[in-house]
Amino acid sequence: MSNTATEARTSTFDWGGFIKKYAIVGILLLFVILLSVLTGGTFLQPQNLINVIRQVSAIAIIATGMTFVIIINGIDLSVGSIVAVSAVVSASLAQMPDASVIMYPGLQLPVFVAILAGLAVGALLGLVNGALVAGFNIAPFIATLGMMTAARGLALIYSGGRPISKLNPAFNWIGQGDLLWIPVPIWILATVAVAAHVVLNFTRFGRHTYALGGNEQAARVSGISLNKLKIGIFALSGLLAGLAGMLLAARIGSGNPQLGTGIELDAIASTVIGGTSFNGGIGTIWGAVVGALIIGVINNGMDLINISPFMQQVVKGVIIVLAIIIDERKNR
Repeated sequence: MSNTATEARTSTFDWGGFIKKYAIVGILLLFVILLSVLTGGTFLQPQNLINVIRQVSAIAIIATGMTFVIIINGIDLSVGSIVAVSAVVSASLAQMPDASVIMYPGLQLPVFVAILAGLAVGALLGLVNGALVAGFNIAPFIATLGMMTAARGLALIYSGGRPISKLNPAFNWIGQGDLLWIPVPIWILATVAVAAHVVLNFTRFGRHTYALGGNEQAARVSGISLNKLKIGIFALSGLLAGLAGMLLAARIGSGNPQLGTGIELDAIASTVIGGTSFNGGIGTIWGAVVGALIIGVINNGMDLINISPFMQQVVKGVIIVLAIIIDERKNR
């Protein structure tokens, strides 16, 4: 009887669903194996693998916020520009005093002030996106496209079009330092991903997010405050873009108003490759992180085998299109 019961349980295991759910992990491993062969093992060196995760951390953090947005059948094109605004604002507050200026050398602010300012700027710009989408019923594509242009302009105006350098070493440690031999950006990514996973899967906010993406009319009838939810989700996306902007500024030791150009495409690609559906209602945080890792592995591997940066753009574009085709066929 016990053997029969065991066989019954085994036979009812949904292998198709398991493969469909975790196929993205197999694709990542396939790329790792392929690139390790093509590079003669160079790709698998521990330092190179750590560098890949460090470099992809900002994209993965943005993709985490983008997952919430796409689940509700939206899009956020402004995250790259929000990265730039948060980077220059936080960098300006993290600058070291200029001893060469005799009359007013400047004021050394605590690093946490610069961090909070960068996060606040990102959340505020995301809040504006959400207000435009929810309050004025503007399509997310149009609202965030406008913010993409406006926020980039704000970054250039604030910085005077020049990078802001000479940052506090304690601020730079966020992007360049190590904690227990692991780069700080990786710790931050892990914290954000775990927290976002918990919020999306074990809180009312997460359940309402899936409900809104699955059927907006049904969500409205069930009593969910859709406007507040949309504003909150876009504010979260902006907050995480602001965090990514600070990480990038700290990593290069400079707040550049051109930071984040094109990063929204990598974040969207990571999210879609990770299984989040453009039709809404479907998506996971871990899938978005794995998708970002695939983007990072491909970029790093193509650099190691000396593929032209122009060809790399072509490859990433093809991957995005294939991911969308797979997503459409799966949902069909």
